[in-house]
Amino acid sequence: MSDAESESEDSDAEGGLGNVNKLVMRPLGHSGKAKKGHLCFDASFETGNLGRVDLVSEFEYDLFIRPDTCSPRLRLWFNFTVDNVRSEQRVIFNIVNISKSKNLFRQGMTPLVKSSSRPKWQRIPGRQVFYYKSLQHQNHHVLSFAFAFDREEDVYQFALTYPYSYSRHVGHLDNLCAKCCDLVKRDTLAFSIQKRKVELTTIGSAGEHPRKVVAVLARVHPGESPSSFVCQGLMDFLVSSHPIAQVLRDYVVFKIVPMLNPDGVFLGNYRSTLMGMDLNRSWNRISDWVHPTLAATRALLESLDKNPNAPLDCVLDLHAHTNATGVFVYGNTYDDVYRYERHIVLPKLLAQHTEDYDPSSTMYNQDSQKAGTARRYLCSILSEHVNCYTIQVSMYGYCRKGTSVILPYTEEGYYRIGRNLARVFLEYYRLTGLIPAGLPDQPSNKRGRQSRQRHRTPRRPRPRTARTPAPLHLASIHEYFREEVTDTSSGTRYRSMSGTRMNVGTGTGAGTGIGSGSGTGTGGGRNLSYRFRSPGAPVDRKALSTPATEPRLTIIDFNQLTRGGLDLATGKNKAKIPHRSPHRYAKPRR
Repeated sequence: MSDAESESEDSDAEGGLGNVNKLVMRPLGHSGKAKKGHLCFDASFETGNLGRVDLVSEFEYDLFIRPDTCSPRLRLWFNFTVDNVRSEQRVIFNIVNISKSKNLFRQGMTPLVKSSSRPKWQRIPGRQVFYYKSLQHQNHHVLSFAFAFDREEDVYQFALTYPYSYSRHVGHLDNLCAKCCDLVKRDTLAFSIQKRKVELTTIGSAGEHPRKVVAVLARVHPGESPSSFVCQGLMDFLVSSHPIAQVLRDYVVFKIVPMLNPDGVFLGNYRSTLMGMDLNRSWNRISDWVHPTLAATRALLESLDKNPNAPLDCVLDLHAHTNATGVFVYGNTYDDVYRYERHIVLPKLLAQHTEDYDPSSTMYNQDSQKAGTARRYLCSILSEHVNCYTIQVSMYGYCRKGTSVILPYTEEGYYRIGRNLARVFLEYYRLTGLIPAGLPDQPSNKRGRQSRQRHRTPRRPRPRTARTPAPLHLASIHEYFREEVTDTSSGTRYRSMSGTRMNVGTGTGAGTGIGSGSGTGTGGGRNLSYRFRSPGAPVDRKALSTPATEPRLTIIDFNQLTRGGLDLATGKNKAKIPHRSPHRYAKPRR
C-alpha cells in the first residue's frame, strides 16, 4: 500500500510511549520498501490502543497494550488495525501485557475482528484463541490468537469489544435531536480537561401529570463501551412511538448523561481520565479542576433533588463488567428495613423482565472500599427516597436460565437491555402508584391510516338461469350388494351399474373370479363377486340364505406331549377313565 510504503522509512522510531502510527514490521536484514506481507499496524485513531509491536518470527508478533494515560497499571483495552497483508497469510498475535489476569477470556471470550469490505464485527472462533501463563513473559497471562488474512486490499481491525467512540456519541445525539426535537432537549453540562463537551439529554413531554425524575449516567470508564450501547438503546426507545415510551414521557422525566469521560474515550484508555483518575472512585473527593465532569453532575443531581415539582427518584450508573456474565445490579444496604425493601424492588422487576439477568452476581453492600462510587456516595448526599444503583452488563455474553452455555452479546443485544430498562420503569412506577393502571402498554393492531380504495369499474350482474334438479333413479341396495353368481358355465356377459362390462368365467384348478377380482375356484365351484351388478341380473336366493359352516380348530401343545400323547390329543385312542360313584367318598349321615 502507498501509505505503508511512504511510512516504511521512519516507522522503526515509532511506538513506545504512545500508540503506534503506521508501523511496518519488516524482517531482519530487509531494506527498501515494504512488500506485501510486511504487516502495517496502526492505532493512531479515536479509541485506538496499541503501544508496541515486536516481530518474533515471520508468522508471530508480540503486541503490547498502551497503558492508560498517567496510570501505567491499567492495561486491558486494545483496538488497532492491520493492513498491507498478503492473501492467505497466517499469523499469530500475542498480547503479552494484560494487567487484569481474571477476566472473561477464561470463560471463552474472544477478540472481535472486522475488515473494510466486511464492516460487521465478528468474534474470532474459540479454537483459535488461547489464554495462558507464559514463562517467556515473566509468568504473565498472555492472550494468543491465530488469524488468516484472505483479502489483500482490506484493512483489518481488532478490538477487545464493540468500540463506541466520542464522535459516534455526538452523531447519535445530533440525529436524535433532528428527528425528535419536541421530545429531546440537549444541553452542555460541562467541559472536560481537553475541552470536550459533556452532554445532558432531557427526554420528556409537556403535561400536567405529577412527575418524577430518573437520572442515568454512562461511560464513566472509557473501556466499558457496552454501557454506551445500553444507554443508546434506552434513549432510542424513549423517543419512539411505542405506548410504553409515550406513557413514560408523560409521567417521568429522564436526565441522561451518555458519556461522563469523553477524554478517556477519545484517547483509548481502559479506566482512567486524561489525568489518570478513576472517576468511579472519586465521587467522595471531587475536585473542580481534576474532576470537572463529576462536579457538574453532582450539582445537577442536588438541584433535581431539591425540586418539589419534579423530585429526583432514581439514579442509574451504567457499567460493563470484565469478569462476569449477564446483567446484574449493585445496590446499597440500609439500617432502615423499609428503605431497604423499597430499594430492592427495581432489581427484582429487572430480573423478571430480562432473560439474561444473573441473580448470583447481584449484591447489596456497604463496603468501605467502594465509598467513592456513585451509588455509595450519592445515596448519602441525596434524600432518603432516592434509590441509587449500578447496572452492570457483561462484556462477553450471558447464560440462559437453566443452561451453562454462554451466548455472546451483539450490539443489538445491548440495545435490547436498554429497552428492557424502560419496561422495568413502567412496571416500577405502576407499583408505586405514579402511573395509573389501565394505560396501554402494547401497540395497537389497528392500522395507522386507511388504505386507498382502488377504483374498480362496476360489473353488470349476469342473469340467473333456471335450474331443475336431475332425476335420481334409486335401486334396492340389498339386491346388488355382495352378490353370488351361480351360473358359471354359460359365460354370461352383463353390464354393471358403473357402465363397465363384466364376464363370468369358469375356473379350473386355480381359477379366476369375476372381472378384476382375485378369487380362486376349483372345477365348477362358486365364485363370489364383491362388485355391484346391473338391475335384472339373476340372484340365487338359496345361496344367499344358506349359512356358512363354522370352522373348527384343534390346538395341540407339542411341548407337553408324551408317548401316546399325540393319539390322546387327536382323540383316536382316548384313555378310558373309570367312572367313580359320587357316593363312594360321601360322609355317612349321623
